[in-house]
Amino acid sequence: MPNTLSVAIVTLNEAANLPRTLASVRFAHEVVVVDSGSNDATVEIIENAGARLIEEPWKGFARQKNSAIAHTSGDWVLSLDADEEVSPELAREIETLLAGTPAFSAYRMPRLNHFLGRPLKHGGYWPDPKLRLFRRGVARFEDRPVHETMKAECPVGQLKGSLIHHCYPTLDEYIEHINRYSAASAEMLAASGRASRSPLAFFCNAFANPAATFIYNYIFRLGFLDGREGLLQHVNHSVYIHWKFVKAWQAARRKSAQA
Repeated sequence: MPNTLSVAIVTLNEAANLPRTLASVRFAHEVVVVDSGSNDATVEIIENAGARLIEEPWKGFARQKNSAIAHTSGDWVLSLDADEEVSPELAREIETLLAGTPAFSAYRMPRLNHFLGRPLKHGGYWPDPKLRLFRRGVARFEDRPVHETMKAECPVGQLKGSLIHHCYPTLDEYIEHINRYSAASAEMLAASGRASRSPLAFFCNAFANPAATFIYNYIFRLGFLDGREGLLQHVNHSVYIHWKFVKAWQAARRKSAQA
């Protein structure tokens, strides 16, 4: 009997992205969407697509995604973000894999990130391998505030088809994203004691590090080949690095003043 596949997705006001994502996983036996209070058309889209809707309060990215995985019932699970799309090539590859006897119990796949509508194929953004397909029970997301990563308790295979990531269709959305994520990253830095206390550490982390990251990714990793969109992506990624260390320093200074 072929392996059954469940897709696990979490949502919050994803009406703009969700139809594309759901359409790309019609081959799955089950789609489970955990929503955390959407007030747009997200819930209606989920119900009209025939997916299983579960409503839960927001617990953080890793916990919410692990909760969605826990609600699935298939032999295998494909975990997706609401702004990700399974390419036709990847869909066929997964179907073929699960129709037989997979050599591994978990698989990574290359992710093609789009910025302002353009796929980024240089500067470290490709192939951006992500572990997302796994046999039930062998993998889960690490519980941390941002940049949650899935870990598997077994050897991991590699798929060839692409997972398409429509991450930042507008500059406004990207600026909002780096502001929110830099604040969460700053909390992690401050909690770990890595906030920049000395003037030299502050300069290195908040200024030299962002500049070096831009030069490395944009020039040496050929980010300039992705045109103006690539330039904007790498400039703003460096701004993100600057912001998270400055915000961590600010949090440490505030905590010190209150002590």
